[in-house]
Amino acid sequence: MAMRRRRDPARKVLTVDVGRTGEREVRKKREQPGPFGGMNMRHVPRDLMQAQTQPAARARPESRDAADKPKTRSRNDDRPLYHALKMQQTLTPMSYIQRDRIRAKLDKIETFEELGLTPAVVDAVYSQVLPGLETYTPTPAQKLAVPALLKAEESQQKNSDHRYDTFMLAAETGSGKTLAYLLPVIDNVKRQEEIDKVAEVAREEEQKQRLATNVFEVDPHEADEKVSPSMGRPRAIILMPSSELVTQVGKVAKLMSHTVKYRVEAISSANTPTVIRSRLFRPSGVDIVVSTPHLISSIAEKEPNILSRVQYLVVDEADSLFDRSFNETTQGIIDRAAPSLKQLILCSATIPRSLDKYMDRTYPNARRLVTPKLHSIERRVQLGMVDIDKPLYRGNRDLACADVIWTIGKAVHDDTSSHHTVKCMMVFVNERERAEEVAKFLASKGVDAVPFTRDTSEQRQNDILDAFTSSTRFVGNEKPAQDKSQRNFRDFVPLEGGRTEQNTGPSRHLPNVKVLVTTDLGSRGIDTLAVRHVILYDVPHTTIDFIHRLGRLGRMGRRGRGVVLVGKHDRKDIVREVREAMHKGQALI
Repeated sequence: MAMRRRRDPARKVLTVDVGRTGEREVRKKREQPGPFGGMNMRHVPRDLMQAQTQPAARARPESRDAADKPKTRSRNDDRPLYHALKMQQTLTPMSYIQRDRIRAKLDKIETFEELGLTPAVVDAVYSQVLPGLETYTPTPAQKLAVPALLKAEESQQKNSDHRYDTFMLAAETGSGKTLAYLLPVIDNVKRQEEIDKVAEVAREEEQKQRLATNVFEVDPHEADEKVSPSMGRPRAIILMPSSELVTQVGKVAKLMSHTVKYRVEAISSANTPTVIRSRLFRPSGVDIVVSTPHLISSIAEKEPNILSRVQYLVVDEADSLFDRSFNETTQGIIDRAAPSLKQLILCSATIPRSLDKYMDRTYPNARRLVTPKLHSIERRVQLGMVDIDKPLYRGNRDLACADVIWTIGKAVHDDTSSHHTVKCMMVFVNERERAEEVAKFLASKGVDAVPFTRDTSEQRQNDILDAFTSSTRFVGNEKPAQDKSQRNFRDFVPLEGGRTEQNTGPSRHLPNVKVLVTTDLGSRGIDTLAVRHVILYDVPHTTIDFIHRLGRLGRMGRRGRGVVLVGKHDRKDIVREVREAMHKGQALI
């Protein structure tokens, strides 16, 4: 530019800037970026004003040549275009000061006897739910929820008003939330049963006195005496979003009923109408019912008395049961049970902002029971990342997933507490149509993989979960017996060409490995104690999915390992920040 000389115009004409010499140069210097570019300015520059009003809009190019240049800037892992975990805004924050205060209070409780439960309930925990673990310490969720719910019941009995108390129990995955709300519900049901027995004795004495004074009164019918007043009128209802969770929680409640002596029934769409009616309306009555909102709502349309005696209502996985698909049905059940309701317990592993706003609007006086590790993943869970764009895979995500499973399957089992003959893994995909395709590809590579989605029938889902969660253990030099669960699990493997287990499968087979390919259906509430490895086939959309999927690991103090498959179109910076937060033990918010 220094070599070029500016030509004089053919006709010299005065410009409009005559008399304002030097002002244009000063204005240009001020508009130039730099440490002193914005000093001594009376008005906000137009570019800066647009940047504040439209932060997502890009700055205009300074020249036409710059606008014509191709945009070659790409996303760099070291300098992301925006904050990687912007999706954390979907969760409700919780200050670390509040977490520390709660942690200090919970450290004082060491045994179940200190929670205020009756001796029968405590014996049921040690003998039925946790056999052989007499020194078991309650989890933070149980320390926090059980005393609060029992004290609320005592204060409810003292007060004469019929308003029910609302609680929001939020705890991390694998923290024992099922026992946290199930123990106080069972305890309160048994105490209410004793109160009803005393009232029933007084009623019988009054009836005897009335018969003695009035000889013309008709005696009650014999059939009426055999029918329990709780027939079709349970005291407590536990709502679950899926039939798999209904079966799982129903098993735990059934175990405790052997010692505490109460009647519990689990019903879902997998049961026939005849079975549902026989369980709810049997003459001996029912105390606790575990079911789904849609089934309870449909029964209440024909039999309104099913909600006329409910005193304790639990909404498990509240973030799912208060979304668009369940909100109207769930809220309708709560409104119908409100006249006799004493406690409404909402339980969830995550509190999205949508649920937080709904709670503030609908239940502003709800008491929130939040554990110190909410929205965090245990530090004993490791997270690795595999780049599928490497020359080994060349962008083939299916091949990378199969290679990771084979690498883990051939490695020596690192379970320090016990030895399992079968390694259980879970592969999470974002779309349920993709789950069956991935399962077929893994089966063609010699891996026993089974899809588990909403498209699977109810009976098949229960059979798959039973075959997947069951495993044979052996200790020391004892030889393991024949693993029937492994053989049954292979019956569900979708081999190519319609082959079955008896036909010749792939040339290579990975023995003693079970793989469950699923969506978010398998990330909530299902008992995955035997699972030690989780593979994220797709990068989750939100931190809520990260928490629930990686929450399948690290349960009951065990270690776990998660692997994320990332490609050129995935946000690697998101995975990197999740790993850093997990390593530091911080919450993903």
